[in-house]
Amino acid sequence: MIQLNESVQIGPVLMAPLAGVTDRTFRGILTEQGADLTFTEMVSAKALHYQNENTRQLLRLAPNQSTIAVQLFGSDPDILAEIAASFEDRPEILLIDINMGCPAPKIVKNGEGSALMLDPERAQAILRAVTERTTKPVTCKFRRGYSMGQETALDFALRMEDAGAAMITIHGRFRDQFYSGTSDRDIIRRVKQAVRIPVIGNGDIFTGRDAREMLETTGCDGIMVARGALGNPFIFQEIKAALDGRPYERPSAREILAMAARHLTGAIEDMGEFIGVREMRKHLGWYLKGMRGASHFRDRMNRAETGEEVIALLTELEALQSVPGSGPEAM
Repeated sequence: MIQLNESVQIGPVLMAPLAGVTDRTFRGILTEQGADLTFTEMVSAKALHYQNENTRQLLRLAPNQSTIAVQLFGSDPDILAEIAASFEDRPEILLIDINMGCPAPKIVKNGEGSALMLDPERAQAILRAVTERTTKPVTCKFRRGYSMGQETALDFALRMEDAGAAMITIHGRFRDQFYSGTSDRDIIRRVKQAVRIPVIGNGDIFTGRDAREMLETTGCDGIMVARGALGNPFIFQEIKAALDGRPYERPSAREILAMAARHLTGAIEDMGEFIGVREMRKHLGWYLKGMRGASHFRDRMNRAETGEEVIALLTELEALQSVPGSGPEAM
């Protein structure tokens, strides 16, 4: 367990905040599958400040969750601190994470996300302001550096520790890489050796073996899964088995498609059919990856308008998996 303060401790296997992905329904599935802690999608502190109802909806827990981590983004220390203070009477919010690593241009151009790595004084001011207004642990997530070849994570980590961060998460890529290339683990190792607070390693964790190697090679306190969970929420079972030294059997196509159907049903219940079906299209593409007929069925699902249509297609696809040498991609 990772101790963040006198009253808060968390398990070592975390799910990253992913905009447009880690919604209430998906977080519930990830929790069920073994994620020790899930994070909300990135939440705009400014939008909460102006009482945007759609943004507030991002803070809801899944029915099977008792706690959650909230990731805020912004660049105004006062507004971020104000929103952090507003969570004081919400015990289900376990910790507050400040996004300092998002590479999206629309975030960066506002001086938010990974742009804060270019302004470490402002980043420190944000951490100090937020920690002064809340009793909850305040953490932050950032990258190896902003520009390719300009590694600043070590100095940045020390600054965040000095500003009061209870834990830091490091993605081993530069902002300019977005998600291309490979995630560097050596910088995570060096940061872990330099700071006294817990360090979470993030980047290129797609299997249980990846998670175990991250912990072994860096000495970090925990790992954060991101893209590895897309279409594969089972990865948390795999990671737990790898860390415990237990065998793991990958889910069958039938089990994967059954999970996709459950996910779809939950999304429709939470968002309504019109939005739920459309929000699930990206998830369905991830669930279908590598299956016979995936491209053909993905195109059909992207045109489907109702949950009933999608379920019928999932059933048809499941039957196809057990028929040797058939299907649109096998012709």
